Amino acid sequence: MIRSELIQALARENPELRGEDVERAVDAFFEEIAQRLTDGGRVELRGFGAFSTRHRDSRKGRNPRTGETVDVPEKRVPYFKPGKEMRQRLNVD
Repeated sequence: MIRSELIQALARENPELRGEDVERAVDAFFEEIAQRLTDGGRVELRGFGAFSTRHRDSRKGRNPRTGETVDVPEKRVPYFKPGKEMRQRLNVD
């Protein structure tokens, strides 16, 4: 599902809201998650999962086109850990 499909689905389920209002709500939701992660925080959505960041050390990488060795700097990367209820829904027998 892409962002526009999410907005359309939410608009269908909430006909009392205008499309622009749904879009603003989705934008605010994602912006809050991104800002919290940028600030070094964590976002937990009970029953769904938790968003956090992880630290990656600097390393030596390779340019796949030329084979040249390049330095890859240290960085933080986003990480998602699904919640227990999400894992159970995905693994229904």
